[in-house]
Amino acid sequence: MGSGNVLHELSSQLAALVESSAPAVVQVVSRHSRPATGTVFASERVLAPAAVVEEGDGSQVRDASGRLHGAELLGADPSSGFAVLEVPGLTVTPPIAGERARPGQLAVSLGRTWSGALAASAGIVSVVGGPLRTGRGRGIEEVLRADVRVHPLGAGGPLIDVEGRATAVATGAMMRGLPLFVPATIAWAIGETISMHGRIRRGYLGVSAQPVRIPAGQRAGLSRETGLLVVALGENAPAEKAGVLVGDLIVGFDGQPIQDHDALLSMLDGDRIGKPASLEIIRGVEARTLQVTVGER
Repeated sequence: MGSGNVLHELSSQLAALVESSAPAVVQVVSRHSRPATGTVFASERVLAPAAVVEEGDGSQVRDASGRLHGAELLGADPSSGFAVLEVPGLTVTPPIAGERARPGQLAVSLGRTWSGALAASAGIVSVVGGPLRTGRGRGIEEVLRADVRVHPLGAGGPLIDVEGRATAVATGAMMRGLPLFVPATIAWAIGETISMHGRIRRGYLGVSAQPVRIPAGQRAGLSRETGLLVVALGENAPAEKAGVLVGDLIVGFDGQPIQDHDALLSMLDGDRIGKPASLEIIRGVEARTLQVTVGER
């Protein structure tokens, strides 16, 4: 009897949690693709899968009450697969982005079905890791997988914790049998940047490079065992203008060691664009520091 009461209480609490979170979970309707789920992350702003919305395609957003709202595409980020819709008149309080998720943490995945009904599935956060290379020359700095069932139309829907905070947003992708999510703090930041600029600004140096182990005799007195071997340079790219040559070894950027592509890409965010930075290289057996102005991709 006692255990039954505990389970009943847990069930009631989960149902109440889902009910209170439902208004921030909307359905995105487009003329050219099937419906998808969107998450309200700011006033009149919805984070949605970029694959289902296009400029001028007449996208609409159906709120929790079933009312349709006109929506304008503000921009998209191909690396994360998210787009931002502006929805005038959508007066919904967005969920707070929760703290960094931990494996074993209880979570509930929310989405909208074909009819717009709410779908929910409870489970736990299984893996927190990253960065994840997306195949577009960039990576998402952190991703998580959860042992929950995401509805087939649930990409763009939130993963919430037991306090109703947004833990992450569903990407619609699977990795090793588990749904893949982007942490809410990252997703919210992507949404805010797209809202301001219409895109995610990406810095670039214009180098093609491959990770290599640096022989002990070529480390030029530096404590760097690995680096990036420059194999090609973009014409008039920032790196070429700074004096980088094919065959140089990139070992540091603004004082931080560089061991692989992800480490370098993670430092080339939008805030770096147009600003000078130091680039540590090894040329032959000599260490040099070049000054490079980060360009915009």
